[in-house]
Amino acid sequence: MITPYDLGATLYMPATRNDLFQVIAQNKYPNLKSLVICLEDAVIEKEIKLGIENLSQLLANIADLTLKDAPLIFIRPRNISMANMLIAGLDLSKITGFVLPKFELEQVDEWSKTLSSTHLFAMPTLETADCFDATKMNILATTMRNDGYFSKKTIVLRIGGNDLMHVLGIRRNRSRTLYDGPLGYVIKMIVCIFGAQGFYMTAPVCEIIDSPTVLLAELEIDNEHGLVGKTAIHPKQIEHINNTFKVEITDYLDALKILNSNSAVFQSNGAMCEPATHHMWAKNIIARSQSYGFTDEVPHSLYEQHLAEKIM
Repeated sequence: MITPYDLGATLYMPATRNDLFQVIAQNKYPNLKSLVICLEDAVIEKEIKLGIENLSQLLANIADLTLKDAPLIFIRPRNISMANMLIAGLDLSKITGFVLPKFELEQVDEWSKTLSSTHLFAMPTLETADCFDATKMNILATTMRNDGYFSKKTIVLRIGGNDLMHVLGIRRNRSRTLYDGPLGYVIKMIVCIFGAQGFYMTAPVCEIIDSPTVLLAELEIDNEHGLVGKTAIHPKQIEHINNTFKVEITDYLDALKILNSNSAVFQSNGAMCEPATHHMWAKNIIARSQSYGFTDEVPHSLYEQHLAEKIM
């Protein structure tokens, strides 16, 4: 079973890259949990054919391999038309799902029809001007929740930070996080609207590659907002992202107590725990621990106690 916490740092790579096989089949980045092969913004128009040919060859090369330690593989098609072409023409048995670019309300039915007959999961990307309209986001979230495909097969929704800044005609300040600018409002709004409908979300990319300070500061806030992963555009970001989502032992112990308690309210590690209101948080903490591990040593007996449990 795939959970939102299995995504971790999701590395975006253009479909034209010649090292995709090494990343997927030869464990080039051992800590990489998920990969997006992009045929959209990361590939210029004149190289689309090359990207599709490269993807086709890659799929043929991995068709008969057992990809035990490989990252989850997603494809980002340019549009629905390309998605239909890929589904009809390629062996997608090793592909986990599609990233749906520029996702809006008007596309829900068509994407649902395209994907509902496949095994593919969806990661819709919120990255158009509609994202600044809370009413439109509420309608989209409700429509997805009531759709037979999206209600069951949406792993996460992705928030496209750079595209949203493009709408505003701005670029991030190199020394500050996304939350310090106008996207701070948008992320909070999207998290509240879609989270209330039961969807999980991942955080936008941090394109400041040479300053881990900014990335780490942003990741801390991502975590506080309940975002379950983050897009990476460079391998050096992978470890920072995955480490940020490791679980504190105190949180893990609180989560165990909450899920196993018969009390309405109790105190643990200096804080009030109320199972009726903290139950979902506790389940998410356990799920995070199973995907990312812990910030410090945890008693082995406690960890083994929940390794085999179905959490999500």
